[in-house]
Amino acid sequence: MEEKARILVVDDEVGMCDFLRYLLEGEGYAVDDANSAPESLTKLAESSYDLVLADIKMPGMDGLEMLRRIKELDERTVVIVMTGYSSLETAIKAIKYNAHNYLTKPFDDPDAVLAAVENGLAERREKLGE
Repeated sequence: MEEKARILVVDDEVGMCDFLRYLLEGEGYAVDDANSAPESLTKLAESSYDLVLADIKMPGMDGLEMLRRIKELDERTVVIVMTGYSSLETAIKAIKYNAHNYLTKPFDDPDAVLAAVENGLAERREKLGE
């Protein structure tokens, strides 16, 4: 059986982390979470993840700066950014820092989140030649 991907969920809202953990673990993914950008960077430095789902608006370091740093640690890590405060400027910055996708919260359709994750992981496998 194929090993499921490792995913890190980063959001300062514990309830959002819990929801995404439940959703993703239900699909068989190995899921960790972090409630701040610095905590996520520590976890990423200690372990590898295939995909990161990260909120953009967090206290301290925002998700876009975190995205830039994640790509410095390992450019192969797929990052999907999430926000409840979407704007064209934020979307452009996310693309500039190589975010794979941009999701707006609250999520109307959990299947859309799963589809974005699957799409990101498929792209990662393709790039790695798996």
